Amino acid sequence: MSALAKRVPPEPVLATPTFAERIRRVAQVAALHADAVDREGRFPTEAVAALREERLLGIQIPEAFGGEGADMSRLAEACFGLGQACAATGMVFAMHQIKVASLVTHGGESAWHRALMQRVAERQLLVASATTEGGIGGDLRNSLCAVEAEGDAFAFRKDATVISYGAHADVILATGRRHPDAASSDQVLVALTADQITLERTSRWDTLGMRGTCSDGFLLAARDVPIAQILPKPFAEIAAQSMLASSHLLWSSVWFGIASHAVDRARTFVQAEARRRPGTVPPGALRLAEATSALQAMKGTIQGGLRHYAEALGAPDLLGSIGFAVALNNVKTTASTAAVAIVQLALGIVGIAGYKNGTPFSLGRALRDVMSAPLMISNDRIHSNTANLLLVQKGNGQFLSA
Repeated sequence: MSALAKRVPPEPVLATPTFAERIRRVAQVAALHADAVDREGRFPTEAVAALREERLLGIQIPEAFGGEGADMSRLAEACFGLGQACAATGMVFAMHQIKVASLVTHGGESAWHRALMQRVAERQLLVASATTEGGIGGDLRNSLCAVEAEGDAFAFRKDATVISYGAHADVILATGRRHPDAASSDQVLVALTADQITLERTSRWDTLGMRGTCSDGFLLAARDVPIAQILPKPFAEIAAQSMLASSHLLWSSVWFGIASHAVDRARTFVQAEARRRPGTVPPGALRLAEATSALQAMKGTIQGGLRHYAEALGAPDLLGSIGFAVALNNVKTTASTAAVAIVQLALGIVGIAGYKNGTPFSLGRALRDVMSAPLMISNDRIHSNTANLLLVQKGNGQFLSA
């Protein structure tokens, strides 16, 4: 070996990026395009491409099927980071992971759905949901459409009034009655790939906020779909054991990200005011302390829900219990109400600089986005459901019990 060859340094070993670093890189892309996504009401294409590049769409898939087996706390962390940068990106990621949670929790007994999990992880497929339907409003526990079996295959047609990012999804999980003669509440969840369906747009998503989720309405139709693509568990079990917790926890984490972003802007504004007038306490300082306290309480609510979910994981009876449903319903209603109040408080601190677009302290997009929180699913509907559950719930006699 020559002396020159001996002096050649070895190739550097690149460190594997941490989960936080991967989220941070996607959030930087999302933040760069967030205003354009909102202004144009367009899908956050660049941020979703970054999610794919960082291989984050499949992180919840078990390692046995090519994913990373990420738990709900890690998913919530990602939703928070993305929500800070671009609420639409955070919500798309959250809704995708909610559907993946149903697939992971209830698809393990089916060879077809195990293969789908592998494809989601390998190809970083984007999964959407079609649970709302014309004629039933937002009641996802009832369907008018039905699976129409034709031998070993089925046909399916649904007037889906909302399919978030449906035109951009690789897979859609849709609810329908088990068969045409089934009761409206006797539902199944079917997995439909983009090449199996036709989507006829029936309405445009032109909204106050969360514009980038592109939640248009469609007539969804499919034929000759193998029966194997119907998840084996009844949708009632899927909704209670995976969708309830994942939707409330991940949505709340996105809203927490929006609220945190607003408080950060308020803090920067107050600090700038303090530097401009040394020796004086800016008028917004007291309100900033109030906003920070409210943000901390909101964080505690979500963390409590995550702990409750972790304790119940693997126990279907507990996940489907009245007490669990009440607790997670309360996470959603509390977090959504708090998020709106925090962003409004931050706007009051910043004042006209936050009300105007194009300033370093602008909060218009955050306020419009967070106003969706009490409406997804309507807090009134959730409170009504909780009230009905409380009528039959028995006390457990434990102080500060979960």
